Amino acid sequence: MTPPNDIVIHPAKNVAGAVRLPGDKSISHRYAMLGALAEGTTRLRNFSTGADCASTLGALSSVGVGIRRSDEGVVEIEGSPWRAPRTPLDCGNSGSTMRMLSGILAGQPFTVELTGDDSLSRRPMARVIEPLTKMGARIEAGPGGRPPLRITGHPLQAIAYRLPVASAQVKTAILFATLFARGTTTMEEPMRTRDHGELALQAFGAELTRSGNRVTMTGGQKLRAIEAGIPGDISSAAFFLCAAALFPGSNLLLDSVLMNPTRAALLDVLLGMGCRISVVNLEEHHGELVGTVAVEGAELKGTTIAGALSAALIDELPVLAAIAPYTTVGIEIRDARELRVKESDRIAAVAANLRAMGATVEEREDGLRVPGSQQLRGAEIDSAGDHRIAMAFAVAALRATGDTLIHGARVAQISYPEFFTTLEALVEW
Repeated sequence: MTPPNDIVIHPAKNVAGAVRLPGDKSISHRYAMLGALAEGTTRLRNFSTGADCASTLGALSSVGVGIRRSDEGVVEIEGSPWRAPRTPLDCGNSGSTMRMLSGILAGQPFTVELTGDDSLSRRPMARVIEPLTKMGARIEAGPGGRPPLRITGHPLQAIAYRLPVASAQVKTAILFATLFARGTTTMEEPMRTRDHGELALQAFGAELTRSGNRVTMTGGQKLRAIEAGIPGDISSAAFFLCAAALFPGSNLLLDSVLMNPTRAALLDVLLGMGCRISVVNLEEHHGELVGTVAVEGAELKGTTIAGALSAALIDELPVLAAIAPYTTVGIEIRDARELRVKESDRIAAVAANLRAMGATVEEREDGLRVPGSQQLRGAEIDSAGDHRIAMAFAVAALRATGDTLIHGARVAQISYPEFFTTLEALVEW
């Protein structure tokens, strides 16, 4: 059911219960794209329900890939040769779709245009255009290297490349392009980012080597279909983890959640702030760690997030900043300039909404400093068309005095259509 676009969040007394999360967005994107290239039929359980991953499936269907989706959340993908689409590929709001799909399209024998919504059309694509062009692709873009992109596939050559900005999406795009390249590609990141692209390629039968922040892969490898269950999205879990952390005495269980070390830094941060967290039933599925997380709230101290930790927590920073006023000493976020070029300017959006709720905030070019021991009050919140802003301030509103009205809440469908329904089921009002 489609949620209303404006949602009122009431102050809560507690958070408790159990929740099973939709499949991780990052893995869903990558498995779908590789399944579309692999020999055979890939069968994916618990595929992400978000609009971003639906954009990926829609784009794959447009290039001739057979896709079947059941009511039980199972997606079947028939690997097959891709063909030129009759119309531009609509990536919707999904930068992941546009950037990673560009890597594959760079090696196809046709020309294709990739478009997106107003938000995506403002997001930078030069960082993926540069390495793919070095590999031999021909890519035209709008002003400032922004969408739409027009990609003319071309025989590709391997490259040695150092990413100027840490980006798992760009890294994955280069690795996907390498499947169609001659030679061996070596790529180095300035700091470690999520490694779902490498693990997904290995799950589908590709060989690559990793050493520190360097990945090496030889082109021309063939993929084989897999059957897999996609673990619960840890970035979506972040909102419930932070909600439970706000209430001493809360008790929340999150089943079958992604525990990839490049994605689970939030658990360490919350533990360091005083939250009680345990992980049980830890297993490995296709190289990805999956476990059940139990969390109990406590008085939160606060923390500083900077450097590689900011990169690792880039999706979780908005909700951490949103609950920072309730900590005893506050939260400082540095080295997170990347937040400025997400679905919204997330630094500006977080600062504006916290101020609307009565908080003192210091906004910086690359982050924020939010003092602790502040009491937020209910207010009108602007989602800025950004799913993570809408969900972050739904969490902050749980401890506010008075009701909070979130404008544009429907945008949560981008990553988590069931978010507000699930939150309501877990909260004691």
